[in-house]
Amino acid sequence: MQEDRWNDWRWQIENRIYKISQLAEILNIALQEADKYKDVIETYRFSITPYYLSLIDISDKKDPIRLQCFPDPRELDYLPGSSDDPLEEERDMAVPGLIHRYPDRCLAMVTGTCAAYCRHCNRKHRWKEPETKHSRKSSHMMIDYVSRTKQIREVILSGGDPLMLNIEALEWFLHSLKSIPHVEAIRIGSRIPVVLPMRINQDLCDMLKKYRPLWFLTQFNHPKEVTPEAAEACEMLLGAGIPVMNQSVLLKGVNDSYEVMRDLLYSLQRISVKPYYLFQCEPVKGVDHFRADIWKGMEIMEKLWRNISGLCLPRYVFDLPGGRGKMPLQPFSFL
Repeated sequence: MQEDRWNDWRWQIENRIYKISQLAEILNIALQEADKYKDVIETYRFSITPYYLSLIDISDKKDPIRLQCFPDPRELDYLPGSSDDPLEEERDMAVPGLIHRYPDRCLAMVTGTCAAYCRHCNRKHRWKEPETKHSRKSSHMMIDYVSRTKQIREVILSGGDPLMLNIEALEWFLHSLKSIPHVEAIRIGSRIPVVLPMRINQDLCDMLKKYRPLWFLTQFNHPKEVTPEAAEACEMLLGAGIPVMNQSVLLKGVNDSYEVMRDLLYSLQRISVKPYYLFQCEPVKGVDHFRADIWKGMEIMEKLWRNISGLCLPRYVFDLPGGRGKMPLQPFSFL
């Protein structure tokens, strides 16, 4: 394959893997055997970019990237207490697509599309609908709400993944927000540097730079994801004056060990990405098999706190419903 095609983010999107037949070919199994994934894919979307797929050791069923993006029959096993919407986002939706939970900030879901669908996603129930981008009417409703709600000083763009919008649509939304006098800061939440780093190009960075103060929050969960391509994407954002911060999720079998988490945090420091949060995996339907024990998470944090630089340390938190915020899960040893 020609390198210029591989590095073209549009080619990556057009060649995403999303069919059972493609999955069977990758796993080198008969299509009949792959049918065990059919119900999962029909319930929750499945898509992987060729780039992200290339990071997987296919021979290893416990490969940490494979676990994050391959469908798993366990996704249809719902434990008591799990919920489609554990953070009660639907309750806090002021207008379609816009969540206003905290007085001074809101979250705008500007698209329902991702480059790759993380199996641990807390908005997994939204995958039951076809891939969508919000209509201009919906976007106008969100902008109008923000302009009328003067206590909002910060807007977080989420989805889906905002960088799946074309650059014109994304800039329209950013420009509209920047034109509102009481909006002082904008955040973009995106996993693009991890799953599709070639999307971060000079044109995009030049556009984003115009809307500073703009903060970029991404999600690296394992050191294997911190590749030269991902590092280059983050460096381009940083070079445009956009701080890049990381929000990991503690995932059973992926990063729930001191050694893996230490290596991830060191890797992020090496590329100037600040670890911000480590989230306890939420009780989302279809995600139960990823949920590590909170006490194990605190044990990991205790060891990290004792052994690595404070610049590398995220805050370990459990996001609570009802606007109660992020509860710190702190090591509490006084020895």
